[in-house]
Amino acid sequence: MKLPFLSLVGAGPGDPELITLKAIHTLRQADVVLYDALVNPLLLEYAPAQAIRQFVGKRCGSHSLPQEEINRLMVEMAQQHGHVVRLKGGDPFVFGRAVEEIMTAQQHHIGVAVIPGISSAIAVPASQLIPVTCRGVAESFWVTTGTTCAGQLSGDIALAAQSTATVVILMGMHHLEAILQIFTHHGKQHTPAAIIQEGTTPQARIVTGTVSDIHRRAQEAGISHPAIIVIGEVVSLQLPS
Repeated sequence: MKLPFLSLVGAGPGDPELITLKAIHTLRQADVVLYDALVNPLLLEYAPAQAIRQFVGKRCGSHSLPQEEINRLMVEMAQQHGHVVRLKGGDPFVFGRAVEEIMTAQQHHIGVAVIPGISSAIAVPASQLIPVTCRGVAESFWVTTGTTCAGQLSGDIALAAQSTATVVILMGMHHLEAILQIFTHHGKQHTPAAIIQEGTTPQARIVTGTVSDIHRRAQEAGISHPAIIVIGEVVSLQLPS
């Protein structure tokens, strides 16, 4: 019998090359891989041929399995097969519900390791040559969800809109109009903004503008999920590729 163990592994923002060596090493030791919707399927090739691969489909607005079922499956697989790799898009600790999964594993006396990943909050703007900080332009950046666990607009958006920081909003497309109204209310209607869909992948698309017109531009361009929203003066620094 193999010892049950859980590794929460960050798969990065989408480009299969943007994964750490430690993540690859961990995947190569997997008995089971439970992977999310935003994970590039090419990464599954690092797992041993005999490893069980199961899609659990977590994605904003569409969950193949509820979190409670994922937790149950994770424990069951670890107890039956040994090393479970929970492969998550981006970084496990950035809106990845990793804490819930760690607590579940610990309640069942299953050892846990976390392998950090490259977060889309930084990598996706970078892939379009947009910095999140820049000397003399932005001294800090916020990363916030656009949608709470109850499906509502995050109250942190209003706080972020009052700062001079770059604001990176994940899972915000459902509330795009409301988000932009908040920034407009705080006098940011002329602030540069960008929306990047499927960043770091060959399907990546970007639309840029200002808070006042980015919604129209995104509609005209057909930009949809998955996408991140970047609001701040740094967007105007987008460098020619």
